[in-house]
Amino acid sequence: MTGGVAILSGLSIAYVILFFCRCLLGWNGKPYCKTVDSGAGIAQTTGSQQVQADVAQVWTNRAGTMAVLADGIGSANTGAVCAQITADTILDRFEPYHELNDPVYFFRSAFWEANRRIQKTTGERRGGASAGAVFLNRSHLYYAVAGDVRIAILRGDEIIPLSKGQTIDVLAAQAYEDGKISRQDTLWSMEEKRVWNYLGQDGFREIEVCDQPILLRQGDKVLLMSKGIFEEISWSEIEDILVDSASLQELAERMVDAAEQKKNLQADNGSVILIQGLEA
Repeated sequence: MTGGVAILSGLSIAYVILFFCRCLLGWNGKPYCKTVDSGAGIAQTTGSQQVQADVAQVWTNRAGTMAVLADGIGSANTGAVCAQITADTILDRFEPYHELNDPVYFFRSAFWEANRRIQKTTGERRGGASAGAVFLNRSHLYYAVAGDVRIAILRGDEIIPLSKGQTIDVLAAQAYEDGKISRQDTLWSMEEKRVWNYLGQDGFREIEVCDQPILLRQGDKVLLMSKGIFEEISWSEIEDILVDSASLQELAERMVDAAEQKKNLQADNGSVILIQGLEA
C-alpha cells in the first residue's frame, strides 16, 4: 500500500483523477479508448502485463482527423498517466483548429509540450511515453513519432511501412548511412531495440516526422500500432488481415486477436488504430 501512496504523491493529482475516471468508463473490463470518428477502429490488449499503459484516441474536426497512440513507460500506473498526458496534450491543441496549415510545426510543438507536461507531472519519478500521431486532411497524411510506435498504410493489397521509430538499431543504421560508424558496429547494434528518445526523458530530442506529406489514394487504410502488436505479428500477417473488406473496428480486433494467439509470456501492451484514408 505504501508504494501506491508514493505513486499518487509523485504524480499530478489532476491527471491521476482524470486517468482513473477514464478507466471507469471502460466496458467489460476493456481499456478506455476514445473515438469520435465512425470511420476509425481501435482495439487493445494488455499482453502479459498487469496494467494497460497504452492510450489510443482519434479526433475529427473541420481541419481533418488526428489519431494518437501513446505507449506509457514506467512502473505501476506511471506509464499510463504519461500516455494519457501525451494524448490529451496533442488532441487538446488540435481540437479548436478549423484548418491546420503546418502539421509538422504542430507536431513538433505539441510533442515538446507533452514532454514538458510529463516531466512536470512525474517529477523525480521515472516515466514517459512513446507516441505516434497521424493527421489526415482531405488529401494528405502527415505523421510524427517519438520512441517506438509504428505507422503504415495499406494501399491495395500491399502494406507500406512509413515510420522507422527511434530505437538503437534505427539510430545505428542512420549513423552508418551518414558514415559515422562502421558496418561491423552497425551489425552489432541491429539487435538492440531499446528506444533512445521518448516523451518525458531528460534531454528529449527531435522527433521523427514525415519528410513530405503523403498523398492519399482512395481505399487507403492508415495503421498505428504499439509494441504488443508489431512485435507479435509480422508485416505479412498484418497485410493478410487488413486486405479483408470487414469494418475497420473488426480488422483492428482481428489484429489484436492474432497477437494474443501467439501466447508470448513476455508480450507488451498492444494497441491498434485504423483509419480510412479516402473512401473507396
